[in-house]
Amino acid sequence: MFLCRRKTHLFRLVCCQRWSFAVPLLLYASLFAVTWMLSLPLKSHPHGISSIYSEKQLEKWPNHLEGVRLERDGEINTNFHKEVIVGDSPPFEDPKALLEGIFNKADVDKDKLLSLQELADWINWKIQEHINEALRENFGLFVAIDNNPRNGMISWDEYHTYFLQQKGFSKEYAESHDKKHKGLNRSMKEAIMRDRASWSEAARSDPDHLTLDEFLAFRHPESSHATILTLVDELFDKFEIEMDEILTEDEFSSLLTEGDGEKEGETLTQGEDERRKEFREVIDRNHDGKAERKELLMYIDPKNPRHAREEAETLLVLSDTDHDGNLSLREIFNKMDLFLGSKMVDTARSFHDEF
Repeated sequence: MFLCRRKTHLFRLVCCQRWSFAVPLLLYASLFAVTWMLSLPLKSHPHGISSIYSEKQLEKWPNHLEGVRLERDGEINTNFHKEVIVGDSPPFEDPKALLEGIFNKADVDKDKLLSLQELADWINWKIQEHINEALRENFGLFVAIDNNPRNGMISWDEYHTYFLQQKGFSKEYAESHDKKHKGLNRSMKEAIMRDRASWSEAARSDPDHLTLDEFLAFRHPESSHATILTLVDELFDKFEIEMDEILTEDEFSSLLTEGDGEKEGETLTQGEDERRKEFREVIDRNHDGKAERKELLMYIDPKNPRHAREEAETLLVLSDTDHDGNLSLREIFNKMDLFLGSKMVDTARSFHDEF
């Protein structure tokens, strides 16, 4: 009996030892297989990009890098939303039909009027849709561009080749062009310069390569958690006095700006009452007189419904000519350019004008 038990024990021990060697071996084999597959050259594609995404799929991913960031002087600019959405509206084939279709979808109670809440709900839905789509598409486009070599990072040359092909240049030119782009028109050169500036801002670990999250910050800064964290850090740098990563109401409301120059060294506290109201009603969620990092993240996060409501309020104020607190289709048509450039219609363009 003792001998049988000992044999059984030895058998189990040998089995365990075999598995202790087999499991790492299987893992290494799997890793080798994945690495080998990724190292294979891509199938030919008219634009030199991975064939797992069609040319039409790649073309529908726009280049959202021509906007500018929000001003970061700490001011609560009550006219900011007006400035953003009143710009030139993008061309639409039938803008009236587009606006009417959106109006009918947003008019939930079908009373032929858009209330503030209905407009805010529609804009909030469009924001969520845009950000979620950006997150989904970022990975696919990253994998498609990362091909020379396929190493889990996108180099500037890889991205720039893709950019030029998307702008209609041949594969030959994109891969072997003059680095100074002699002969290109001024607007194209400026677009490339803006690209390079945005690239440099997004690249944190290596100036010539972007990781997956950095690529998201490059193309869709409003969708990148890293961008939001950076904006929160800038808020702390601008206002925080105690350096404890807690922003108090007094710190946020006492923004000092230079005076009109009549007296040397003169400073003025501007909009203190408005800043206190903003802090109490929007930033300080638990009403304890201070804002921690989490509260500031929620305050800045574009997915926060407050952003949609603020834009809806601005659209309503600028368009509600009969002052009934609602928008009719006629009132929207009267301010067509305003709505076509807003997040109600063109969410992506509006976002990338802000960031």
